[in-house]
Amino acid sequence: MKSNILTDHTLIIDELETSLRIQKWNSILPFLPKGSYLVGGYIRDIILRRFNEKIDVDIVVPLDAIEIGKKISENIESKLIILDKKRKVVRIILNGIYIDIANQVSSTIEGDLSKRDLSINSIAFLFEKKCLLDPFNGLKDLELSLLRTYSEENLLKDPLRILRCFRFVSELHFQIDPKLITFIKRNKEKLYLVAKERINYEIYRIVNGTNALEAVTFVKKLNIFGSDDLYKDSFFLELQKINYSELNKNEKEKFLPLFFISQILDEVSLEKLKFSKVEIAKIKLLRKWHYLLKKKSIEEFNELEIFELHQELEMFLPSFIFYLPENLRFDWLQRWRDKDDKLFHPSNLINGDVIKKNFKIKDGPVLGELLNYLSKELAYKRLNNFDEAIFKAKQWIEQNAPKCD
Repeated sequence: MKSNILTDHTLIIDELETSLRIQKWNSILPFLPKGSYLVGGYIRDIILRRFNEKIDVDIVVPLDAIEIGKKISENIESKLIILDKKRKVVRIILNGIYIDIANQVSSTIEGDLSKRDLSINSIAFLFEKKCLLDPFNGLKDLELSLLRTYSEENLLKDPLRILRCFRFVSELHFQIDPKLITFIKRNKEKLYLVAKERINYEIYRIVNGTNALEAVTFVKKLNIFGSDDLYKDSFFLELQKINYSELNKNEKEKFLPLFFISQILDEVSLEKLKFSKVEIAKIKLLRKWHYLLKKKSIEEFNELEIFELHQELEMFLPSFIFYLPENLRFDWLQRWRDKDDKLFHPSNLINGDVIKKNFKIKDGPVLGELLNYLSKELAYKRLNNFDEAIFKAKQWIEQNAPKCD
């Protein structure tokens, strides 16, 4: 049970009204008809004392949401977007805040609330009466840090809500009700009826949450993204047995998301879910070097293999660190943190233009091989300055003259 959340109705209402003034979107209230109410994540986050950089507001009006949105846009400097003309849902963007206004679809507020995904998102604040309505005990579930649904049918109307449960585990440190877990197991395949971009977005939220480890472990346990034998692949590690404390806070925020994505999705799934080519390429490299580590230990790698590893993984090495023997991880991280370490951050003392000018070499594979050779020599401290680099380049060219133009 969370001890720092707001539980008293009066305190919640005071905090809501204070928030409206501070966020400066209360200027739209005069345009809302009687019977309008605030609902969803904005109330939930106020109760949890959770403050987000991006603020999303959901308002329900009895009728005429599109006309109300137009009137607000005409009278207050804001942007209007019609999200769904048929269902009459509009978005007002005011002071960087996203305010979605929709028509009430049931004859009562309680009827509308009964159609929402989870009880914690089914609490309403009635503007006119300045009171809270909580017909499905959402406040109690917030206290209990529990994800529970009033109707499983609501989740099936938009199967993405299945995945959103894991996002709340990650971002809110909540537990999932056992009945809901059973439902998720039974209906996880329906997730693939959802647009790939929406699934992609939720995965990003899951792997970037402060409780991502627990959420990702849960996703794997329930095999949300694959068959029951998907995670038998040796590439997938036992996440709970890893010591993550070797990474500092910034490294965890920057590199653990990629690692977590690689631990719940294989390459085929990444492509199906339309992850970026850059992310897919990174995970392919993680898999490549993990596969090589399965064939022989890191101590058996030769100079060239170690150098190529650092070339290919330099920008995201902390995402790979957990595939290494535990006794090497800290030393590798320390060296990677040192930007002057030329093995962990391969570089060159001369560039291609200088070589082309001095040695009459054209662009092509030979130039690439030479630059790679010089970078490796620098990485292993076998050259120290520009003159030595020029000398070594001359030697290399003489030895490889048949390959040169």
